[in-house]
Amino acid sequence: MPAYRLRTLAAAALAPLLAVVAGCSTGTTPAASAAGQPRSGGTLTWAVETEPITLNPHQYAQAKARLLVWNTFESLLTYDKQGKLVPWLATGWQVAPDGLSYTLTLRDRVTFTDGTPFDSAAVKANVDKLREPGYAPGVAAVQLRNLKAVEIVDPRTVRLVLTAPDVLILDFLASPQGAQVSPTSLRQAKNLKAGGADVVGTGPFVLDRYVPGQELRYRRNADYDWAPPTATHTGPAYLDGITYRFLKESAVRVGALTSSQVQLIEGVPATDQPLVTGNQALRLTRELNSGSAYSYYFNTSHPPFDDLRVRQAFREAVDVDTVLRSVYRDTATRAWSVISPSSPLYDKRLEGGYGGDAAKANTLLDQAGWATRDADGYRTKDGKRLTVRLVQSAPFVRDRRDVLAQAVQAAVKQSAGIDLKVSLVDQGTATEAFERNEYEVFDNSRADTDAGAALNLLLHSRGGINRTQLNDPSIDRLLEAGQAAADPTKRASIYADVQQQVVAERAVALPLYAPADQIAASTAVGGVRFEPTAGVPASAYDLWIGK
Repeated sequence: MPAYRLRTLAAAALAPLLAVVAGCSTGTTPAASAAGQPRSGGTLTWAVETEPITLNPHQYAQAKARLLVWNTFESLLTYDKQGKLVPWLATGWQVAPDGLSYTLTLRDRVTFTDGTPFDSAAVKANVDKLREPGYAPGVAAVQLRNLKAVEIVDPRTVRLVLTAPDVLILDFLASPQGAQVSPTSLRQAKNLKAGGADVVGTGPFVLDRYVPGQELRYRRNADYDWAPPTATHTGPAYLDGITYRFLKESAVRVGALTSSQVQLIEGVPATDQPLVTGNQALRLTRELNSGSAYSYYFNTSHPPFDDLRVRQAFREAVDVDTVLRSVYRDTATRAWSVISPSSPLYDKRLEGGYGGDAAKANTLLDQAGWATRDADGYRTKDGKRLTVRLVQSAPFVRDRRDVLAQAVQAAVKQSAGIDLKVSLVDQGTATEAFERNEYEVFDNSRADTDAGAALNLLLHSRGGINRTQLNDPSIDRLLEAGQAAADPTKRASIYADVQQQVVAERAVALPLYAPADQIAASTAVGGVRFEPTAGVPASAYDLWIGK
């Protein structure tokens, strides 16, 4: 039976919800003719903004790392341009009438690049590893929350048994965390969590070399012959190899592109885009990310953000449109919700409902008891300054978010006398601050293909990155209902209620902008595209070098 026909109602229900995302591009992908017809051979160098924290897809947490993940690892399912789930390493799937199990059939003659066969035992080994205590606790607690067991039906058939209906289990199977790692790597890798050359997948490239702080080099997997239906060709990748150089500063990346030291870059801020668009040998493309918007989340577990009025005041003290314009000119898309406006789950009713009212901010702070000011103009209460701490983890800072933080810092001081302390620190220091509860503001965005997965991580009481420290049974119930709902209309209504409670009523977040990715490339490079639905740069599989 064709794979597409194996989907039943619960699986297919995700498709209408995600179909809108296919139209979220803010630029046009270069036509194939710009680089001539596809051809094999040659190597490229791509400058990227962010060095990955880990090369193990199970530990994936950076949206900027997705283009690297899919070079070497693959998932059972993926999304097409219409936002529909389609097979990849699986050939199809069926859901039980009660929604409590998913049975997947797998491709034949697929091997991991270390020679290990891909089969049902490999899938079970991956999922069992993800559920192992301490390995990937966030995934186990959220994406696999309702998973009861993995059963091997036969070498090409595996069944996921659930404790409750869960439509997000299919999204997990299409995510980097659900990518398949060789069982040999799971057993023998020297540092499995960090990844490296001994942590391998089934993908079109093999990691050849990793120089921390400098670059990653990949070589073509000559045996590759199981591309997803979203790819533009089949068989091995066109390129012999590709190198990704880590260049944090955008000006350095653009300079490397314009001087032909690299052929592609990602992450091109507004200030540098004229250098690309004004060069006929280069082309710039953009696309909005899916998932959650970039937002400031307020820690409600201790003062001052345990007071609703202070949270509301902080939001009113920021004229978001002005701040975004100062940092990104007119290239940023304003966010009004914790869900990206590119998501079909986005609640448009939130637009214009708050923010940018300095008089209201000051009234709220007066009412909350922060009615006096010190010599520097900051609000005080009982002799203590109104200070809140934003701790930014350097590996996750993209899109000049450090500069944006400075603009917000100036805005809240000028408008309402709030002292926003901004710290840009290494990941270990940031993690320590979060564990010690020594922060008041947490910044985050996620490029999950389904925004429901992002909200479970960020807002559920057991969410892996619930830095608001909300522990509200009513919000938990809504999130769990959204995870179980197969009907797209019902599901959208549930997540609208979540957004209304979190953003409109409780003001636990200040949404700022919808992240977007930009790719600037030489017109001699063909096959440049974005990952369907997620809106992030795709892997190097379809890239080629024109004559």
